[in-house]
Formats: sequence, structure tokens, C-alpha cells
Amino acid sequence: MHPLAGRPAIKMNGLGNAIVILDLRDSNYELDAQTVRAIAQAPELCFDQLMVLHAPVSSGTEAYVRIYNRDGSEAGACGNGTRCVAWYLLHDDEARDSLRVETQNGILECRREGARRFSVEMGPPKFGWQAIPLAQPVADTAAIPFPIGPAGAPLSAAAVNMGNPHAVFFVKDLDAYDLSMLGPRLERDPLFPERANISFARVLDRDHIVVSVWERGAGLTYACGSAACAVLVAAARQGLTGRSAIVSLPGGDLTVSWRESDDQVVLAGPVEWEFETVLEPLLFEEATA
Repeated sequence: MHPLAGRPAIKMNGLGNAIVILDLRDSNYELDAQTVRAIAQAPELCFDQLMVLHAPVSSGTEAYVRIYNRDGSEAGACGNGTRCVAWYLLHDDEARDSLRVETQNGILECRREGARRFSVEMGPPKFGWQAIPLAQPVADTAAIPFPIGPAGAPLSAAAVNMGNPHAVFFVKDLDAYDLSMLGPRLERDPLFPERANISFARVLDRDHIVVSVWERGAGLTYACGSAACAVLVAAARQGLTGRSAIVSLPGGDLTVSWRESDDQVVLAGPVEWEFETVLEPLLFEEATA
């Protein structure tokens, strides 16, 4: 029998960003891409991100969290998923309102702000072409031209790493761009050696941005926390907004703040518990055949 057969799985969402939590803190088992894709095939568990909790590595942390996209690829960050993990670890512990988890992107501080509202410190943004990463140097990572505007006119992207590579396009009309068509192409543009999350954003005013996201490894999504952070940082960097704003995605609103004191980007918003189930042995038939 597969080591994960019969394991509990928690289905949650952050503004519709579909999350599954798998707690393996008592196990040494590490998932591979085939196993991730197998779990995603369960109709009730189809996720944007799978958050797998392993035993802590650094002292003072609750878990080491590995993050997988639906296609089996591994992600460096998932803000909505991390907020769901915070709920999972804190919901039965009324004595605490904060904890730290560790990811590929470092140690993240999470806080309870209400019964179903949590925040997470996502780390500082990275703007250097090698840190994003890009395949080659560019003159300005805040304004990279792509020939995707009307009649092939250049449209500028702001590139930033928020645990994952992101490209943000500020436009006046979100409906003028078909992200279901542009997203796959831009995600895999040769400029992005590790692929990229693609966001199209419209700034409504100094503290409100509306965003659509094509998520690397998952596709169109109701919400993406790291993308919301990337959009706010890119907007503030260009003087389009202040350092804090509401970011509205198809699934709802997130609050993003970019602190001057320590360069941390803080993401806050609601989470929703859906159900708990177990992983059926049938999911892993190919892996154990």
C-alpha cells in the first residue's frame, strides 16, 4: 500500500484559492511530482496548491512546509496557503495568536487577526534580475517590454520575486486582455527560466488595485497571495500607490502592506475550512503498480 493511503487531508481555501493541507510531521515520506498530481486527480481535492507539513528544521518553528502546484512542480511561496496552514495549526490553541513556519523562502511569521482571518509576513521583495530570476540582464526590472499590447505594441511588465517569480502588467482595462490565452505563453516566456506568475492589474486609486492572475503551475485562479504582494510592491515602486492597499482578486479582497522598517511584505485576509477526508489507496494505483 502507498505510504499516503489513508492519510488525512484538509481541504481549505483562501478567497477561493484552493488549498489542501497534508500533515506529515510524523513521517519521513517526501512527495514526488507524480504523487502530487495523483492527489490533485481526486475530484473533491483538486487544488491550486498542496501544503505539505514536515517536521520542523529550525528551532522556534512549527513545521517545515513544502508547497506544490497542481502540476507537481514545487513553489517557493504561497501566501493564501500559508494563512490556511496558520489556521490549521492555531485553530484549537486559543492561548496563542502567532507562530512561525519555515518554507523554501525562509521563516514566515503568521498571526491570527480574527476567527478566520490570518496574516503572514512574506519576506522582502527581490528586484535584481538574477534574484527574480530572469534569463538575462534587463535595463529596468520595473519596465520590461513585451509585444502583447494592441497590434503587438509593447506592454511593460514589472518583474519581482516574492518567493516565486512574478511579472505584473498594469493596464487600464482588464477585460481587454485574455489572460487564459496570454497567461500560458507569458508564464513560459524564455525570459523566465523558472517560469513566472503572470498578473494583470488595474490601479483604481492610491489604496485599491484590481488584479487577475495566471498562476505558475496552476493556471487561472480566484486568488494568489504572492501575486497580490508582487502587485502592491510593483505599484508602490512605480509610485502608483502607497505602501499599503486593498488588492481585489476574483475571489475577494486581500490587504497587503510593504513595511518600510524592515522591508517585509505582509499579506492579510480570510481563510475558509471546507472539509477533512482521507487519501484513498485508489489514487496511488499507478505509483504502486
